[in-house]
Amino acid sequence: MNENGQLRDVFEAIADPTRRQLIQLLAEAEERPLYELTAQFQIGRTAVSKHLTVLKEAGLVYDRKVGRETRYRLDASPLKEVQDWVEFYSQYWSKNLLRLERLLEEDDE
Repeated sequence: MNENGQLRDVFEAIADPTRRQLIQLLAEAEERPLYELTAQFQIGRTAVSKHLTVLKEAGLVYDRKVGRETRYRLDASPLKEVQDWVEFYSQYWSKNLLRLERLLEEDDE
């Protein structure tokens, strides 16, 4: 378990394209039932449930029972860690490209 009480790393959770698609589907609605999510994939309900469990363990998804139905909701706040990581490298590459541009300009002169 990490410092945020998550069982899984967010980067591990979003590494799979199916899980990224689940995140996108959940971002488009406040809440979605399992059958609705399963209908979007060519894999079975059990496989979708396993992917949702990984997302849940990373703190990205919450579920609740409504009668016999399980509904899922996105909590995008753990994605802030990914955003921060990407932002760091975006700044890193911007600085390096700017430095390269200056070197090329100096060579042209």
